[in-house]
Amino acid sequence: MRVPLSWLAEFVDLEPGSTAADVQAALVKVGFEEEDVHNFEISGPVVVGEVLEYIDEPQTNGKTIRWCQVNVGPDADTGKDDVRGIVCGAHNFEVGDRVVVTLPGSVLPGPFPIAARTTYGHTSDGMIASTRELGIGDEHDGILVLSTLGLNPEPGTDAITLLGLDDTAVEVNVTPDRGYALSIRGIAREYSHATGAEFRDPATVVADPAEGAGAGTAYPVIVDDDAPIRGRIGCTVFVARVVRGVDPTRPSPAWLVARLALAGIRSISLIVDVTNYVMLELGQPIHGYDLDRLTGPITVRRAKAGETLTTLDDKVRTLDVQDLLITDESGPIGLAGVMGGASTEITDATVDVLVEAANFDPVSVARTARRHKLPSEASKRFERGVDPAVAVAAATRVVQLLVDLAGGEADGSGSALAHATEAATIELPTGFVAGLIGVDYTADQVREALAEIGTRIDETESGLRVTAPSWRPDLTTKWDLAEEVARINGYDRIPSVLPIAPPGHGLTHAQSVRRQVAQTLAATGHTEVLAYPFVSESSNALFGQATGGAIGQVKIANPLDSEAAWLRTSLLPGLIQIAVRNRSRGLTDLSLFEIGVVFLPEADREYGHPMVPAGAGRPTREVEAALNAGIPPQPRHVGVLLTGHTVPKQPGNQAADAGWRDALEAVQQVALATGVAIGVRQGNHAGMHPGRCAELFVETDAGTSCVGFAGELLPQVAKSFDFVHPVAVAELDLDRVIAHSGAAVVSTPIGTQTAATQDLSLVVAEEIPAGDVLATVIEGAGALLEEAVLVDDYRGAGVPDGAKSLTFALRFRAADRTLTAAEASEAKLAGVALAAKRHDAQIRD
Repeated sequence: MRVPLSWLAEFVDLEPGSTAADVQAALVKVGFEEEDVHNFEISGPVVVGEVLEYIDEPQTNGKTIRWCQVNVGPDADTGKDDVRGIVCGAHNFEVGDRVVVTLPGSVLPGPFPIAARTTYGHTSDGMIASTRELGIGDEHDGILVLSTLGLNPEPGTDAITLLGLDDTAVEVNVTPDRGYALSIRGIAREYSHATGAEFRDPATVVADPAEGAGAGTAYPVIVDDDAPIRGRIGCTVFVARVVRGVDPTRPSPAWLVARLALAGIRSISLIVDVTNYVMLELGQPIHGYDLDRLTGPITVRRAKAGETLTTLDDKVRTLDVQDLLITDESGPIGLAGVMGGASTEITDATVDVLVEAANFDPVSVARTARRHKLPSEASKRFERGVDPAVAVAAATRVVQLLVDLAGGEADGSGSALAHATEAATIELPTGFVAGLIGVDYTADQVREALAEIGTRIDETESGLRVTAPSWRPDLTTKWDLAEEVARINGYDRIPSVLPIAPPGHGLTHAQSVRRQVAQTLAATGHTEVLAYPFVSESSNALFGQATGGAIGQVKIANPLDSEAAWLRTSLLPGLIQIAVRNRSRGLTDLSLFEIGVVFLPEADREYGHPMVPAGAGRPTREVEAALNAGIPPQPRHVGVLLTGHTVPKQPGNQAADAGWRDALEAVQQVALATGVAIGVRQGNHAGMHPGRCAELFVETDAGTSCVGFAGELLPQVAKSFDFVHPVAVAELDLDRVIAHSGAAVVSTPIGTQTAATQDLSLVVAEEIPAGDVLATVIEGAGALLEEAVLVDDYRGAGVPDGAKSLTFALRFRAADRTLTAAEASEAKLAGVALAAKRHDAQIRD
């Protein structure tokens, strides 16, 4: 909310000498975060000038400039008129017109310094300014002629003061629960709370121009809401006033244009400017109708199926049956609280104006604005709650300004419909505020703070019964009242105390292991990232389950991006997108990992809950159980992606690309961190290279259990994302891995006895996985075998067709003695014997 200081000072006394920073500091005390300071950024000699004469001079470039002689007021030394020669490209002025002249030494917004310069064969001693150059409008094709603003000042008058360009506005952040502060009235009240200055409510001092006039004819208004949302009717207040004989072509006065510009709203026309001005002043959105274009009574109702409305932005909108409308006998003429219709728009031909000041249901307005993607200043206020008691004053204020500025005549009466609503009361027990905030507030301090924000207070046996003012719909509970007491008495009174952690058992086993996994991957050169959980349907379908194949998906009801409307079933789509983004920024060597949840719905199950309970109260056990049942399983996975060079090119060494071995190395790091033996065997996955995909598993009492996959992306998939290097990936169901881990990860001590090393070459059929042979040798060799590694896979001369030779490097060690060669050989042969039994393996000659 932008607040011009001159406007604020009309309703509350600013402390003498206050700057914009001082005002912001005061508002910070009562909970309004400072945003910025705005001004017109104009300085130097900017004065009123009178055009004495001009000569039109056509130029070779096709333009025609005017060489003007302009009187800029008396010279300070001689007292005679100071006449300046100025070149001007505009043609919308005549001799005798008063214009704004920026003399050399002045600076316009931009910044744009003004100096005497030679152009088109003349020395232009200044510049005649347009509204855009002054920062108060969008007009640039013509200069500002002051008579269009109803001004005729003497030459030499300070134009900055004349046009209100010396004002400053402070901008503060207004949270959604404090809609009353989206007005000068609300901010002035808050400044009064912060400083103790007297607040003058503008809603109580509006004079009705029609007071004492003869009775007019009240315009008929009907509220017919047969489909209220959550039991609340769409319109609780509707005030209609009529002003006749207005002149909509009159210019908006300079002070009004300047205040609107500082508040962030451009000037459009006098009548629109007046309604916007009152909206900013009192917080009540106003709409004006051309009375002669209305047919029959105004009716506030819900839309009918198939109805359409052309709004003021000239777009035809198909209406929803929940949209709240303003209608007459011709049909819809406006979206209530959002935007008016084009059929009753005020034009230069308008003579009589119907002024509407209404109060609409926040939920209805919010849904309509979002449904039609039509946010507006009016909807922003209605969504947050508008004071229903200010509608009459706001309508009267608009009538007053239209009479004063547009030459209209106020009709003697108006229509005012109000739905009777009883103000809710809040019970505030004695001592509750002090107990909650931690400050020993006295009973008087509590009462004074609540009285200051406008509440009505009644004493009860247990404490206070508090009725919130009409402009504070956010005050609904005793906790809200406690916050207000703390705010008004000053947040600085609340002591700053570091909390003491409650006693407990520390991290759970799963939490500890997850941290260990993250620390291990980070320590081995991987960078942790966090991806969005929303992906496309095709990404989920591609990566599916760990073993490949289709999987159920959960679609988001109201996605931020229609292309990414599904909850992820794999971490890889997010890792790929992050890698693509980093590559586009020149980071080509990447090693990423993420630990996060995925969403795996069960077959033939519907998820979601039809009605989330409203309010701040805790749901019942039955509702909580229904909510939990509406959530799909969310296991925690760990995903790894590597691409680019794992070893950079160096003198004497070629660069090494990331590949499936690096993905498996990351898996082994996870295995070490969790203390779980993760097996590897040939796998299959729709998104993976068919010859470079491994299935990851753990051994259980019931057999093997798949926990993930690793390998390289299918080349076509990698190419579709513009990767030029292979992309190695791995994904593990971390929850399932942790379920197989022990209470603690125990490191294996380093052996102190001498090791015995031997090599073993076995010939087996080509289709037998090397990992299976290695596992068999390890099992058969027994406890003396400390390490076994596959070092060669040979197929060629000396090996039968359809077979392969696998060579393993074996290391044997005993914990209590030095092994003999015979003991090592015996253990090796035991492994060979088991491999021969299971895989028909033969020792290669």
